[in-house]
Amino acid sequence: MTVLNTRVSLVALACALISPSLWAEDSSLTNPAISAVLNGYYQTGERPLAESPDGFGLGETELALSANIDDMFYGKVTAVVEMHDGDTELNLEEAFIQTMAIPARFSIRGGRFLSDIGYLNNQHLHTDSFTDRPIAYRAFLGGHYFDDGVRLNYVAPTDLYWTMGVEAFKGESLRAADEHGEREFKNVGVYTLYSKVGGDIGDNSSWQAGLSYLRNENGQVTPHEEHETEDEHEAVEGHDHSHAASYTGQNTYGADFVYKWAPNGNYKYQNLSVSGEYFRVSDFTPTDLHPEDAPSKDYHQGWYLSSVYQFTPSWSAGVRYGEADTQELHDDHFHEQKLKESEVSLAWHSSHFSAVRFQYTHQNGTNFDGIEDDNIFTIQYIMSLGAHGAHQF
Repeated sequence: MTVLNTRVSLVALACALISPSLWAEDSSLTNPAISAVLNGYYQTGERPLAESPDGFGLGETELALSANIDDMFYGKVTAVVEMHDGDTELNLEEAFIQTMAIPARFSIRGGRFLSDIGYLNNQHLHTDSFTDRPIAYRAFLGGHYFDDGVRLNYVAPTDLYWTMGVEAFKGESLRAADEHGEREFKNVGVYTLYSKVGGDIGDNSSWQAGLSYLRNENGQVTPHEEHETEDEHEAVEGHDHSHAASYTGQNTYGADFVYKWAPNGNYKYQNLSVSGEYFRVSDFTPTDLHPEDAPSKDYHQGWYLSSVYQFTPSWSAGVRYGEADTQELHDDHFHEQKLKESEVSLAWHSSHFSAVRFQYTHQNGTNFDGIEDDNIFTIQYIMSLGAHGAHQF
């Protein structure tokens, strides 16, 4: 995509988010967009609830294929190759179709795709300005929540950008524990609602704010069950590994915002981004528990605040702080625990398609199982090959 020295409005960027024709410009069934993203790192310690062990390793290597199927539909497939416990795994992260010609500003997506809750979740990991997602994402959404389901989205015909949608998913990666295989899970376990609104502030700034709700029909845990998701339990037993949430509940509420600044709207040479999110996961135990079994509080919560400043075309620096307050189930009792993360990153960009990142992380845990205060240094590279669509706002 050619970068013009003109003002880029949030509405135009939002259209890139919802318009498949912009994602796969000029691509067709006979000329699909094909891309790969290479991700590698060296890390001096282990981060809690993260997919990156210490030492040398490979992050998610992404292979993507997308095209306009015809004048009515757009399709995309994204496969991810990653390492886990010394094994190489191939996961299908996206495989969906989306309508392009439904009237009244509606669109429908079906298949496997990233949920549109929150700000970061609908973005691929390689677009992040830090080596891992914030602790709130890793704890409550398994890093990034993708699933099999369907979405109905609507963009309002207003001066401000305003979109809203509803999703329904299978929800396997958000299921609570089933240590003995006795629970009956609902086949459609997760429903989401979201709304996002945004606009411009003069010629230099844009903003977006959103609210999200996730209903997890299979998210409650009960005492005498180990607190791990179904997928995590399978991983312990040597079965398939997947991105599973570590702390689940029946209701998850989220709020997010992002503010972006660039001279005259041109992000190529200099820009600033400030973003933050808050999640509250409630009703994670049944209401009929005995008093001795009930947790001291009936919710988990987590949040982060980050800022990234690109001060030259080739260099950017970022700071991020995040917390997660959770209730951990031990036998028939719940223990309060907290994790705090303070992070600083510096990235060198040879071009829009490559980045080498240096990051320092200080983690501080209180009653967090297996987590000690630590200082972690990470060196990461991310390289994109082939046709790659514009990143979302």
